[in-house]
Amino acid sequence: MIKLIIGNKGSGKTKRLIEQVNACVEASDGNVVCIEKEPKLTFDIVSKARLLETDTYLIKGHKAFYGFLAGICAGNYDVTDVLVDATFKIVGRDYDKLPQFFEMLSELSEATDVNFYFTISCDKEDLSVEIFDYCEEL
Repeated sequence: MIKLIIGNKGSGKTKRLIEQVNACVEASDGNVVCIEKEPKLTFDIVSKARLLETDTYLIKGHKAFYGFLAGICAGNYDVTDVLVDATFKIVGRDYDKLPQFFEMLSELSEATDVNFYFTISCDKEDLSVEIFDYCEEL
């Protein structure tokens, strides 16, 4: 499953993601991973969730980020949920690459049974209709 939390800056996307991280930790029998570009959520999410910063691993672009996410799934079969804050800050604001990125992630999600959640800072109208099924607006 893939869910996109869509909204403009200041609309409460990160707050909703933090609530989702904490809810996933409560419900999960495995591991929950929260990913952000730089350390900001350290004190906001429960310590049972694994917090990773992509800047530490020099992740830039859709392909590198997909490989990073696939590596997390491959490296730990107990991961149940991966939650990502500020997706565009990690992969860049290239709307044309998003459908292929989320299609590949959808296949990864099905193969590994991992749920993915992403915050996306934009209006839903800015996105391609191919990814509307994943969207959850604020």
